[in-house]
Amino acid sequence: MGANRIRVAKDKADLVKALVDSNNTTGPFQTYADAMVFAAALGAKRKKRSPLGTITKEPSPIALEVFVSRGYDLVLKLLAIRETKDPKIISLFDETSEEKRIHIFEEYANGGLDILRDELRGAVDYTERILLILSSERFKEESPEGGFDLSRFL
Repeated sequence: MGANRIRVAKDKADLVKALVDSNNTTGPFQTYADAMVFAAALGAKRKKRSPLGTITKEPSPIALEVFVSRGYDLVLKLLAIRETKDPKIISLFDETSEEKRIHIFEEYANGGLDILRDELRGAVDYTERILLILSSERFKEESPEGGFDLSRFL
């Protein structure tokens, strides 16, 4: 079957590795699954979904069981429902539904990794920069309809 694994695009492999805390890095996430879920949530928030293209061998595709054990299967299901507007996509008995959920998640994660690559460019400490991203998203003000917003000129 093979579809029960979350894959990473080859051009994002180094970024994903850098986001995970290991001997060589001080990334803000403990596992690849954590980094991918954050990227998918960011991609969904900013409505950025992009196809994977070439798949990397390292990090190897992440087993779906890792996401389930960490409680992230709900994120996959919510993203799929949001994208398809069809609650039947979370069916446990339809194998194609699982493949669709994984595909949607992978594309949102890839879009989120695109955003992170741009936002983290030149950063030494990814943790600090990610906190700044989260803070700016949290306190983002909506401009009033028809009002003149000077912030777009900054």
